[in-house]
Amino acid sequence: MSLICLGVSGGIGAYKAVEVARLLQKRGHEIQAVMTRSAKKFVGPLTFEAITRRPVISNQFAPGINSNVEHIAIASSAELLLVAPATANIIGKFANGIADDFLTSLHLATKAPVLMAPAMNVNMWEHPAVQENMQRLTARGVRFVDPGEGYLACGWIGKGRLAEPEAIAEAADRMLRPSKTLAGRRILVTAGPTYEDIDPVRYIGNRSSGRMGFAIAEAAAARGADVRLVSGPTNVPAPSGMGEIAHVRSAAEMHAAVMNWRDWADAIVMAAAVADYTPAQGARAEKIAKGGDVDLALARTRDILSDLGASRGDGKKPILVGFAAETSDAVDKAREKLFRKHADLIVANDVTKPGAGFDVETNEVVLVTAGGAEALPLLPKREVAAAILAKVEDLLR
Repeated sequence: MSLICLGVSGGIGAYKAVEVARLLQKRGHEIQAVMTRSAKKFVGPLTFEAITRRPVISNQFAPGINSNVEHIAIASSAELLLVAPATANIIGKFANGIADDFLTSLHLATKAPVLMAPAMNVNMWEHPAVQENMQRLTARGVRFVDPGEGYLACGWIGKGRLAEPEAIAEAADRMLRPSKTLAGRRILVTAGPTYEDIDPVRYIGNRSSGRMGFAIAEAAAARGADVRLVSGPTNVPAPSGMGEIAHVRSAAEMHAAVMNWRDWADAIVMAAAVADYTPAQGARAEKIAKGGDVDLALARTRDILSDLGASRGDGKKPILVGFAAETSDAVDKAREKLFRKHADLIVANDVTKPGAGFDVETNEVVLVTAGGAEALPLLPKREVAAAILAKVEDLLR
């Protein structure tokens, strides 16, 4: 059972949102209705309260203890934010980060996926501003249930009518319950950085947070896979649903953990940012005293993806996915890595681009296979994870 925040904005299609709430309840979900001031002109809050058995939220500054941060509390517990109907006004506010009421503040505060069901006049629907706002939201991972065509409340005929409640409920349910397309498959994922110790105090590391690898592991588990995770040091909580987790620190420890589970896996996704170099003489037993310059000899670490490709030989198992975090010519370098390391898929990203790379919630990547390259726009990492796993599923077939 999931908690869905049902945002209702001010359009004639608001009456259909009552049926959407009822259908989602029949699917086992809890519904928290959030109404804009305009929505209450079309449907009374009492109607939603009778259906959901929860007080409707509409006033961001209602009196009472902690009422001014209620949108944060709801944002933390919601598993989906569904807006139906979504007017041109609310789409514009979401796209531009405006937070002037409870619903728009909730949108900025939640990390739950967002689904919107637009409803408006056909000319409004086709207006470039509305289409640009929807494209901007799509790039951030927001999904839409397209409006239907037919007779509109304004008397016109065209596209813009709110989708039928059954279609909206089905789309919401599908987002919360992804199909088990990886059921019976075994996926090994690496995540995070490695730390190469110089002495008991200092180390060589990188800025990887582990978010991308964790998103892939969590998405694979949601699709029914048996998932094992090898994680470097990170402050991000490990995802739920893992079969086993190996916590490692160095590149050598990650190499050993991956090779130990190599034969178990149907696919291995090397999302970790493994250090290329480590102190040649190992870590010093004592802290290096501060003084003059220090000469630090570095040695190459073992390349885990290359060793996996070499050990697989001409076989097709396991499927091998690598990452190429670059600062220039990312796709060309990824294509070269694909063939040199005998991988099946390389995820290339230019870490110099805003919002992409390390320690952020989003990423912009190109999926490089022997068959070509597919560029994805800037997306939340959970959406990038879904695209990567879709490729893995194709390769497994």
